[in-house]
Amino acid sequence: MEVFLEAFEGPFDLLLYLIRKQNIDVLDIPVADITRQYMAYVELMKTIRLELAAEYLVMAAMLAEIKSRMLLPRSADVEEEEGDPRAELIRRLQEYERFKAAAEGIEALPRVGREIQVPQLDAPQAKARRLLPDVALEEVLLAMAEVMRRNDMFESHQVSREALSTRERMSEVLEKLKGGAFVPFIDLFAAHEGKLGVVVTFMAILELVKESLIELVQNEAFAAIHVRVRAD
Repeated sequence: MEVFLEAFEGPFDLLLYLIRKQNIDVLDIPVADITRQYMAYVELMKTIRLELAAEYLVMAAMLAEIKSRMLLPRSADVEEEEGDPRAELIRRLQEYERFKAAAEGIEALPRVGREIQVPQLDAPQAKARRLLPDVALEEVLLAMAEVMRRNDMFESHQVSREALSTRERMSEVLEKLKGGAFVPFIDLFAAHEGKLGVVVTFMAILELVKESLIELVQNEAFAAIHVRVRAD
């Protein structure tokens, strides 16, 4: 389960990802929308019963305060004196973005021949295989958060809940993917099962990916995620 917390390096990493995902100008952050999306991630972690690092909760409080300050009416004099409530957040985000870009640049430096040697082997029988694009864990988490948001609309219609098994759900997911066709990620979830059903299905999908039985595919960054049985 620690994989969830490792998806983002901290609250600023999550915020920056949400901003980049929507091509938002860091200097003009729509605090209400970003706060809603950030809290969706936090609620997802709570639903899966993970203990969030305190810094995530501190960021949630900061966003809530900024949001409330922007909603309250202010006179021109007060507004000029206090400035933009987002200023400190923007400054820290820009600083984090600079450090992150520098770290990514260092990480991208070639290491072959410097730290490792690549063995050269003849492979006359090798067959070329078209590689599908990898799906970042951040994309899967945010897709899951969107499923949870949609699911909330059906919570009031639940009458009873049956015990759900991750192993049984893994078999059901494989049955839905039978035939090898691509299936939209969100189509694997049944809204009428409530949050428990969504979480169990999500855990089943992660287990199937871990066991190399299925693969997640995304044609381009931020596009819809699809699932299919892994080809041999």
